[in-house]
Amino acid sequence: MTSMNSTPRNIVLIGYDGAQSLDLVGPLEVFAMANRYAGAQAYNIILASLEGGTITCNSGLRLADFTPIAELPAGLDTVLVAGGDETGLLSMRGSGLTEWLQARRDKIRRIGSVCSGAFVLAEAGLLDGRRATTHWDSCNEMRSFRPQVRLEPDAIFVADPPFYTSAGVTAGIDLCLAFVEADLGPEVALAVARNLVLFMRRPGGQTQFSAGLGVQAAATPRLRTLIAEITADPSGDLSLPELARRAGMTERTFSRVFQKETATTPAAFVELARVDRAKALLETSDWPLARVGERSGFGSLDGLHRAFQKRVGITPGEYRQRFGRVAA
Repeated sequence: MTSMNSTPRNIVLIGYDGAQSLDLVGPLEVFAMANRYAGAQAYNIILASLEGGTITCNSGLRLADFTPIAELPAGLDTVLVAGGDETGLLSMRGSGLTEWLQARRDKIRRIGSVCSGAFVLAEAGLLDGRRATTHWDSCNEMRSFRPQVRLEPDAIFVADPPFYTSAGVTAGIDLCLAFVEADLGPEVALAVARNLVLFMRRPGGQTQFSAGLGVQAAATPRLRTLIAEITADPSGDLSLPELARRAGMTERTFSRVFQKETATTPAAFVELARVDRAKALLETSDWPLARVGERSGFGSLDGLHRAFQKRVGITPGEYRQRFGRVAA
């Protein structure tokens, strides 16, 4: 476990009228649970807004006891801006919040956003020339709004210190778990994830939509089970004859049906599934690249490199540098 500071880290979650409540409550629960498993008050969690008091979320839920940003303490460790509806976000653009962020950018260790909260950071100019992400449905708008941002639309979250952006509601939880791991160690982060009944802590570079989910959504039930099996274990024999046998079809029929139902070939899907698995291993392990390639189903290190250059546009080593574990 990483040694803790003698004083708690001040974590500020910024909301406003129209904010998504889960963008605030999700991170709050992660940090509060981390205090429990750390065995000490590792985090002092503060809900804040421009004026303080009570905000009304986009669902109609009212949240109280917000601190005005002007009254926040000087020593802030992490600030996260929640996403929200269009009206709420528009009210934040050019507001006192963007001015406050600009003035404090060099005094806060981590400044981040959940979902469309990235627009507030972008409005403040904090993401210019930096890698960032937001909810998949807002990516085109972000490109038009702030073309200076180096948008990575598929990522769950992106760390370009000192700025951190995440995709949707649950991606904000993933980002906060990564913060907890960096601050307090993997044991505490895992304990928090288990308590919140999360399937796993998703690494930042994991795509918002995996190859398996995208293809399963289009396929009919007869192929969904096979697709799920390929996604779960892409390292075995996934040749066309073997896949056709498992589907109970001739090779010709299987190829035709698979492409008709999924709009891709069996070979292309297998390659995508193996790239997804390699991404996860690069993000979560320190294994040599050859071992990552082997565990992902690629027959050689060259095969891993070729697939990454084709599907991702960078080498596996470069991918690990970008999306490896968030540093403390």
